[in-house]
Amino acid sequence: MNQEYLKNEIDKLDGEVKKNLDLLEKEKDEEMKKMIEEEIETLKKQKTELEQSLSNFSDSYHQKDKNSEEQDEIPAIDENTAILEIRSGAGGDEAGLFARDLYRMYSRYGEKSGWKITENYVNENEAGGIKTLTAEIKGQNVYNLLKYESGVHRVQRIPITEAAGRIHTSTATVAILPKFKRIEIEIKPEDLKWDFFRSGGKGGQNVNKVSTAVRLTHIPTGTVVECQEERFQGRNREKALEILRSKLYSEMQEQKVKNISDLRSSQVGSAERSEKIRTYNFPQDRVTDHRINKTWHSIEKVMDGEIENILKETREEMEEAGAERK
Repeated sequence: MNQEYLKNEIDKLDGEVKKNLDLLEKEKDEEMKKMIEEEIETLKKQKTELEQSLSNFSDSYHQKDKNSEEQDEIPAIDENTAILEIRSGAGGDEAGLFARDLYRMYSRYGEKSGWKITENYVNENEAGGIKTLTAEIKGQNVYNLLKYESGVHRVQRIPITEAAGRIHTSTATVAILPKFKRIEIEIKPEDLKWDFFRSGGKGGQNVNKVSTAVRLTHIPTGTVVECQEERFQGRNREKALEILRSKLYSEMQEQKVKNISDLRSSQVGSAERSEKIRTYNFPQDRVTDHRINKTWHSIEKVMDGEIENILKETREEMEEAGAERK
């Protein structure tokens, strides 16, 4: 984080404060006015914190020895937190329904395991499926348990809407991102595109009247983060930027590059049916992981969250294969 970045963020917050002040003058509903006032206070607090950071910015940061930068430790991962992202892939509405089934599968397992799952962003299709979902999961060793779930998941089944009884193939992508305890990667302000829109779903009419939801796009890589969990735009901005850093840093580690500009493709590919890591075949009552060439049965139980064996066996075999390659 550099001085230019801090100055740009302060200017953006100034603009948001002015927009909210204009909105406050026009608003007549007392409850709504109170909410806008709270948002203004939150934005002002963030601005004050950034101004303090700017004033304390040390010139020694810029003069830091290049060799010492290369020797910096890799940021520590919070093994008890994971960021889950699910997107529908090929297959239309059925892909969205499958994405929702995958989220339910992880959620049901999480309930049994005592995890806390917080939805940061959900975008549904007309059929009630999921287009995009981002959630934060907290639980004992959750990141290490889920990290090999990243990739394209494929389903083969007869959709409810299929009158002729034909089997359809659809996909959804899953990404498991770590949350770092300390992470400092420079993201240029000019590489960021911020969009603000009205949050849907939870919160009722008040939340829907104010543009609190955030969509953040990292232009060079096309990486997109959306967040609508918080009632206030300022907090959603913070969370979106935090998730973006995790996504970019994770991809840098995966691709063994030192600069964001060197990133090539995303973690989960293009979600084409051929890029599968796992297949859920309902007619044959099986789940097959293609990376370790292993199959499990009782698919209904699997979709209801009984996935402990799948998670543990996949992790063991993937780590063993990784150790052999070394």
